[in-house]
Amino acid sequence: MTEHYLGVLGIAEAMDVTRHAVHKWRSRYPNGSDHPFPEPDVEIDGAPGWRAERLEEIVQWRDGLPGRGAGGGRPTAARQEYMKAAMARGLDRDEATRALANFAEEFPHMTEPELCAWLIERFQY
Repeated sequence: MTEHYLGVLGIAEAMDVTRHAVHKWRSRYPNGSDHPFPEPDVEIDGAPGWRAERLEEIVQWRDGLPGRGAGGGRPTAARQEYMKAAMARGLDRDEATRALANFAEEFPHMTEPELCAWLIERFQY
């Protein structure tokens, strides 16, 4: 039976980041650092692979990065696009941030990138 793994691209797509971000995380947070990126389960010709069930572990790793959750770090591409669309519709940054937070509370089953895309779509009407 063939086993399937997530490569750097698969992790990037699942987390709504670029492949470059995953490569940066691996190089900035190597094994032995204070917050090491989860080691791959397999490596084939130098390409790492992680079992799909470890994706949640990798998401938790990212959420534990210094500055995350306290307003630190760079906003995701989805949030940046949402903010740009919200400001084009006349909202200031604080109003747009509050609106996104309110919708996140109202629709907890949606991820932030899904909410951002949904709201941007609504702005077009």
